[in-house]
Amino acid sequence: QVQLVESGGGLVQAGGSLRLSCAASGIIFSINTMGWYRQGPGKQRELVADITSGGRLYVADSVKGRFIISRDNAQMVSLQMNSLKPEDTADYYCKANLRRTISSQGNDYWGQGTQVTVSS
Repeated sequence: QVQLVESGGGLVQAGGSLRLSCAASGIIFSINTMGWYRQGPGKQRELVADITSGGRLYVADSVKGRFIISRDNAQMVSLQMNSLKPEDTADYYCKANLRRTISSQGNDYWGQGTQVTVSS
């Protein structure tokens, strides 16, 4: 069983900051990419940022310069969110592409999500 557990969501005023963390646990051989998606009210889920085990980053244009993704260790990823805007309000989900054994292919696993609300 693999679990991704997110923490750090909450309510913040516009211009404020929050830090999201995600920890993977269970039988895991290796994790390739870990990242954050979000789904705002009435919107489709979108990729916010991700990072590979080699340190290659992707950051969406909508958050570039405000959000910083980091790989704290092989099984943890964080998202530092600064200068938050009301349009950042969404449920944020952690995703990991990982291999459970040396011979298995990579599969995607998702966390349960954490809510971020930015008030104006």
